[in-house]
Amino acid sequence: MHLVFAGTPDFAATALKALISSGHTVVGVYTQPDRPSGRGRKLVASAVKQVALESGLPVFQPESLKNPEAQAELARLSPDVMIVAAYGLILPKVVLEIPRHGCLNIHASLLPRWRGAAPIQRAIAAGDRETGVTIMQMAEGLDTGDMLMKATTAIEPDDTGGSLHDRLADMGARAIVAALDRLEARELPTEPQDDAQASYAHKLSKDEGRIHWSQPVDIIERQIRAFHPWPGSYTDLGDQRLRIHQAKPLDRSSDATPGTVIDRTREGIDVACGKGILRIERLQLPGARPQSASDLINGGKALLLPGQELH
Repeated sequence: MHLVFAGTPDFAATALKALISSGHTVVGVYTQPDRPSGRGRKLVASAVKQVALESGLPVFQPESLKNPEAQAELARLSPDVMIVAAYGLILPKVVLEIPRHGCLNIHASLLPRWRGAAPIQRAIAAGDRETGVTIMQMAEGLDTGDMLMKATTAIEPDDTGGSLHDRLADMGARAIVAALDRLEARELPTEPQDDAQASYAHKLSKDEGRIHWSQPVDIIERQIRAFHPWPGSYTDLGDQRLRIHQAKPLDRSSDATPGTVIDRTREGIDVACGKGILRIERLQLPGARPQSASDLINGGKALLLPGQELH
């Protein structure tokens, strides 16, 4: 089949690579316009654009697909189907109807759970036992279309937003190729979503990364894993902001005020929570690289000593 692909970040680039190797023909790639990045604020191409250019595919970067010129440009490609993965732009109804088989979306959750922008991180933070990818026929609503195929994976106790992202990206790439083969053979049944079971994965913000020590330890630990590597989790010690990269809950409790450092060893810095104790194993000081608790102690810094309070 003739495919048009629309996506922007690494998650989508993984799927594009699989589609390029699948035997189907990618006739065009849509991705968001180059954005300024880094200290120099230089324009940087998206991961999807980089893959497309390396493969010699035509790239389209409209600011919106709501204007008639962009829609006419897409129609001239005459796609059999459009594959969408983390594109970041709204597809109006007229665009959804251009491809002969419509638009298929690779969504990183087991719909209807976690519709929206950040399903991977929300699943970890909520304590879900499993997640996966859903191949969905796109409709006008937000991730509301009929489901065509699912692939499931357990959320492991040490999974982070980063590790789960990479696993789901690979699963999504395999699933969309399998879905296209079944679509071409007319063997792809549709299943409506149960809206009553839906939950919404709000877009992540940097402000969410602050650790609230009054919360139970299991909630804090899941937040740290979910928000790694972005937006990250942080806490303040006086006027210094500390970023927490890795931690684990301990099977004991403390009567200390939440946020109080109660122990400091080479295994980690133990901090009282609203319920339970969190052991910080890897952290980052202002202007420094991430380091282990052992490295912090070896460095001789008088930080995170018993009795000091994080907030």
